Amino acid sequence: MSELFDKSIRTLELPRVLQLLSEQAVSPEAKELALAVRPETDYEDVLRLLDQTDGARAMIVLRGAPGFSGVKPVKDLLDRADRGGSLNIPELIRIGDLLYAARRAKEYFNADAAEPTALDQIFLSIHGNRFLEDKIRRCISDENTVADAASPELADIRRHMRAALAKSRQILQKIISSPSYSKVLQDNIITQRDGRFVVPVKADQKGNLPGLIHDVSSTGATVFVEPMGVVQANNEYAELQAKEQAEIDRILAELSADAAAHRRDIQWDHDALVQLDLIFARGELSYKMDAIRPQVRRDGLIRLRKARHPLLDKKTAVPIDIELGDAFDTLVITGPNTGGKTVSLKTLGLLTLMTQCGLHIPAGDRSEVSVYERVLADIGDEQSIEQSLSTFSAHMKTIVEILQEADRDSLILFDELGAGTDPVEGAALAIAIIQHVRALGARAAATTHYAELKTFAMTTPGVENASCEFNVETLSPTYRLLIGIPGKSNAFAISRRLGLPDEVITNAQAQMSKDSVRFEDVLPQLEAKRQALEKREQETDRLYRQREEDARKAREFREQMQRAKENARSRGEAEAKRILRDARSASDAVFAELERMRKEQAKADRAINANEARAELRRQLNEAEDAIDKRDARSEPIPKPSRPIQKGDLVEIPGVSTPAEVVGVGSDGTLQLKAGILKMKAKADEVRLIEDDERAAMKKKAPKPTRTAVTGLRTAASRELDIRGMETLEAESVVETFLSTAVMGHLETVTIIHGKGTGALRNAVHDILRRNKNVKSFRLGVYGEGENGVTVVTMK
Repeated sequence: MSELFDKSIRTLELPRVLQLLSEQAVSPEAKELALAVRPETDYEDVLRLLDQTDGARAMIVLRGAPGFSGVKPVKDLLDRADRGGSLNIPELIRIGDLLYAARRAKEYFNADAAEPTALDQIFLSIHGNRFLEDKIRRCISDENTVADAASPELADIRRHMRAALAKSRQILQKIISSPSYSKVLQDNIITQRDGRFVVPVKADQKGNLPGLIHDVSSTGATVFVEPMGVVQANNEYAELQAKEQAEIDRILAELSADAAAHRRDIQWDHDALVQLDLIFARGELSYKMDAIRPQVRRDGLIRLRKARHPLLDKKTAVPIDIELGDAFDTLVITGPNTGGKTVSLKTLGLLTLMTQCGLHIPAGDRSEVSVYERVLADIGDEQSIEQSLSTFSAHMKTIVEILQEADRDSLILFDELGAGTDPVEGAALAIAIIQHVRALGARAAATTHYAELKTFAMTTPGVENASCEFNVETLSPTYRLLIGIPGKSNAFAISRRLGLPDEVITNAQAQMSKDSVRFEDVLPQLEAKRQALEKREQETDRLYRQREEDARKAREFREQMQRAKENARSRGEAEAKRILRDARSASDAVFAELERMRKEQAKADRAINANEARAELRRQLNEAEDAIDKRDARSEPIPKPSRPIQKGDLVEIPGVSTPAEVVGVGSDGTLQLKAGILKMKAKADEVRLIEDDERAAMKKKAPKPTRTAVTGLRTAASRELDIRGMETLEAESVVETFLSTAVMGHLETVTIIHGKGTGALRNAVHDILRRNKNVKSFRLGVYGEGENGVTVVTMK
């Protein structure tokens, strides 16, 4: 970029726009980059930047911008850590904040369900490191403190430090509270000197409190003594402080090494976040300016519709339409002073530069801007007393530099071309300069007061007049730019309205040449024709818009009819599919319910059979115990068998009603017996052999089972369950089975008898009821129901 191009950028006030951009950025580096932005001269680069701005603005409108508050420079920190240096707490916090910002940016992107944008690749390139981020946040609680949770060793050291500190303060508290030391102490307080806990002692009493003197007051009346009883505790505290610092240094070194191990990813994330911060700043600025993305061209055409200068208040700024590079390559803007000529020129140049910087411009839809290699401007008063240059000389010096650099890829802007010298010579120079610029192939726009340039623009193909409108009645400009109409100076009309005598004005008019008079008289006629054409054009635009609206409505009506037809057909198909889907879902639900009931029935059967088996076993054990007790108690002998007892015989155990089968005979004569599910051993003289004739009689008589086993689901569910005497684990299974049976039997209320006892069984039952989803509520019994010995359950 040449020095002249850079000077033109400042002349067109792009740095002020970049200052606004910098204010939208968050991170310090993004703010600096915003101020250093320069226009891109490559067409593809401009499109890329505008695509990024489009994506950022779309995201901002939908869900706001991501946070960049934790993005700060970390390169120097990472380099130092990579060389083996240890980072301090604030530096590690900075890295942690950066990792947090990276993670939030990834979450922001992943949560976005919008269309793909030019920012996707930047977001996807962010690594993040949740492990290191959490480790830093766990180890560092604030900017000055390493947390106890950083390591078990640090937590243990600080626990001992608190104990030592408490011990020291306890000893000192006893001293300052003791009446025997009230005359020795200057004041009953505990303070610190050189990190040691001390008490203030009167100088003349220091011998009455043995200890180490650490300080003396300025008056010498007070000495600060560390009592001997506290020295050991303080020494221990000092040693622990050294250990604490060593452990803190180790933790910080470990965190620094972790950061160094991931320095490339962390630095990449920093650079990506700074880039995103700058892009979202462009999106924020676009939103605040109510700006749009112009169509970007390569052919040098500029067409701005309802364009506003970005540094003017958008509430009061008058939008202008300005174009260049299509039917004409040079635009000559005329009109009175303060009429808006220079603002129009700057708007043209500044909006072109903003587009090439990737910024949206404050203009209307369908605006178009071309990409130029350079935008060169000569605007403002360049008079220099230091260099002994007049206004004309200063302008001419700049113009010479412009002509040296200009080519077909340049946009040239001249303000008051040829001013500051003899009008005739100035006008001739202005025309010659414009012709030279056109010969170079550059596009140019110039402001002037010279009537000769108006005539030149009217008579030269490719050169067009434009003027800034002025209201003579109010003596104020309207700031509207009119393409195709030369401006009128209105000097005589303004002078007359301001009170200049008519004879003076008449005399001034007489001094003008006849050609100038005729030319000035033609301008009102052109203005009248322009206004008529403008009204006709507005009417044409209105009719065109109306026709487009009618065509749009007709198109929408046809589309609605087509959609209605398709919807009617698809609704029928959808209804049929829905009926089939509902039928299939209903059948699946029925089968699933049947399968669930089958499984619950099988589970209930197993539980009931298991409970009955346990009860039968308990009954047989009780009978066996009773038999043993009765056998020990009785004195009558057991009759001797008629033959030796063999395997397969039946014997009777005294006191037990159920006969036992001999399943084996040991070498020592011990009998192995089986009575139902109960197995036991007994000697031959402890049992009675059931003789063969008695055994035959027993076979003829069918035994009646004491309890009937449940083989299927009970048709009538019991409303009451008695679990007294059961263990907690046993009761849990029985209660669950009982509740399932109650649900299947559609019982609304059931009662569980658990007894009063210690309350352990009652608490276990209540825990089961709280967990069971089929229980609506439960309560203890009232008087007449069993009180605390029963629980009444209401089922859902």
